[in-house]
Amino acid sequence: LPILFPQQSGLYEYKIFGGLADCPPELCVDVYMDLDFRKQWDHHVKELYEKTYDGEKVIYWEVKFPFPLSNRDYVYVRECRELDVAGRKIWVVLAQSVSVPQCPEKPGIIRVSSYRQTLVIESDGKAGSKVYMYYFDNPGGMIPSWLVNWAAKSGVPDFLKDIQKACHNYPKRT
Repeated sequence: LPILFPQQSGLYEYKIFGGLADCPPELCVDVYMDLDFRKQWDHHVKELYEKTYDGEKVIYWEVKFPFPLSNRDYVYVRECRELDVAGRKIWVVLAQSVSVPQCPEKPGIIRVSSYRQTLVIESDGKAGSKVYMYYFDNPGGMIPSWLVNWAAKSGVPDFLKDIQKACHNYPKRT
């Protein structure tokens, strides 16, 4: 799990490279894009929904943080594309924070206004998937070093385990 420390921001950017041996890429993408199902498998979700504002689909996501820290929320857009690269099917999901006046900040919750994520999924050539994820956000406030260390050592790597388990339990699995 390489972690980059950009000098200009002092914040971490995370990269995940991994594989899900028994989850085909189509299933991984379906599970990742299904916000209603994510509320069931991601125990960090407090609130999650998609609404259309001025013709643009926007996602609101409130994330539970451990006591005594304040929860964080995200307002972002995302897009998923299936690409054909030299005969290989590759799915790319891009997400980025946006400012939407119809979705104001809530008292007691810190708005994450700087968020970017790239997720790339393709077949491993067998029955599974290869996964790459780049993730950056500025969580705002004072985040204790123990929480940053937990995210780097456990939280971010656990994402692959969580999505694999979610794939196995996906009710729309074909």
